Amino acid sequence: MKRWLLGILACLAMVVGTSMAGTAAEAGKRVLFIAGARSHGYGAHEHYAGSRLLAQTIKESGVDVQVEVVKGWPQDAKLIEEADSIVIYCDGGERHPALKHVEQVQAQIDRGAGFVCLHYAVEVPKGEPNKLFLGWLGGVFEPDWSVNPHWTANFSNFPKHEITRGVEPFSMNDEWYFHMRFQPKMQGVTPILSNVPPASTMVRRDGPHSGNPDVRKAVAAGEPQHVAWAYERPDGGRSFGFTGGHYHWNWGREPFRRLVANAILWTAKVEVPGEGVGTKPLAMAELEENQDEPKAGDYDAEAIRKRFKLDE
Repeated sequence: MKRWLLGILACLAMVVGTSMAGTAAEAGKRVLFIAGARSHGYGAHEHYAGSRLLAQTIKESGVDVQVEVVKGWPQDAKLIEEADSIVIYCDGGERHPALKHVEQVQAQIDRGAGFVCLHYAVEVPKGEPNKLFLGWLGGVFEPDWSVNPHWTANFSNFPKHEITRGVEPFSMNDEWYFHMRFQPKMQGVTPILSNVPPASTMVRRDGPHSGNPDVRKAVAAGEPQHVAWAYERPDGGRSFGFTGGHYHWNWGREPFRRLVANAILWTAKVEVPGEGVGTKPLAMAELEENQDEPKAGDYDAEAIRKRFKLDE
């Protein structure tokens, strides 16, 4: 065969190989959920059950992503090393599981992996842990600066972003942390969910989680508080912080679940569908599955449905 023809065939092989490699890379996206230990009692801080619902939502969306949920820090290091996005849903503060694996997490951040923290997972102790998470997540709960009241937030205006695709306005009661510590001048940070907290969020005395002069001044001034945000890191990776997720039942609300599922895909650098990740209404039986805690003797499914507006 003539040399010029061999050269053309070789070039074509390279082009086809490159194209197939790109397709394989996209199809091989992986999301790892790390669910924390049992915590608050039935129906709250249900890290494993909540992670399972989010994972199932992504699986059923038709997006070609592999999803895995593990309880506790994974024993198999490859699960973290191969993940395109790492989602941590756990108790935080000094109990945050990532604090014992800082070097391992930093290595994934350095390679550009997505990083997501849900609810209490956005909090670590002040000092070096807080500075570290600020760099990883773009925003962090800082004791004596941030607060954790339960209140009903109303979300009606969303930024134009992949994370907000298909998300309809919603109102929800949760333990929405706010007055978070963000990157200076919000560099790289896009607020996703924001609302002005009511004065009732400031009725507690000052304390590491309950109040301080700075947050009281911000609430009195009517400053919008950001309770979910996207962060485009200097290393090219993407992160998402979400302060809701105290009440397990809220995962039954489609806008709530769609927004977080969208965000997880975005951090994995997977194109979010134009109408957002597909969701379906969840039956109470589905919400009751996989919880760490047993049902309380006075558990009333119908009362829960009404309280958390699960038919909306």
